[in-house]
Amino acid sequence: MGPRAVSRSTLAARARIAGLKATESVCPFCAVGCGQVVYTRDGELVDIEGNARSPINQGTLCPKGSASRQLVQQPGRLTTVRYRRPGATSWEELPLATAMDMIADRVVQARERGWQDHDREGRRVDRTLGFAHLGGATLDNEENYLIKKCFTAMGAVQIENQARI
Repeated sequence: MGPRAVSRSTLAARARIAGLKATESVCPFCAVGCGQVVYTRDGELVDIEGNARSPINQGTLCPKGSASRQLVQQPGRLTTVRYRRPGATSWEELPLATAMDMIADRVVQARERGWQDHDREGRRVDRTLGFAHLGGATLDNEENYLIKKCFTAMGAVQIENQARI
């Protein structure tokens, strides 16, 4: 077989990803599940592109999927949690660990306040009506499975997902 013709843009694309670790992934933006290839060097994100092996998107990405690198590397990305206390007129920045502890405390309190051992007919139910969960379309099947298990383990019965509605 003789020499093959290769365009400059193909050569540039090959050079751009040469020596990088390629990991197949799924775009996090919607429930379509487009395949992505994530390129990293020493654990640092270098590029993301559509996965040509994916039967869903066949190597293409929508504008949101094409911009998903910004989820990690956007210079204006917030790295702390913004919180406005009840009655406050301004926001304050909190470390993520502090915010997660606050959420956990509130979930436990809501569970305890809404706990029911028995229903109105006296049947044992062991549940809480203190909180519920409504998932969005960006959650994949695995995430929904884990959320259902987690919320059920906490006694919640009001668990739904937008993708099913």
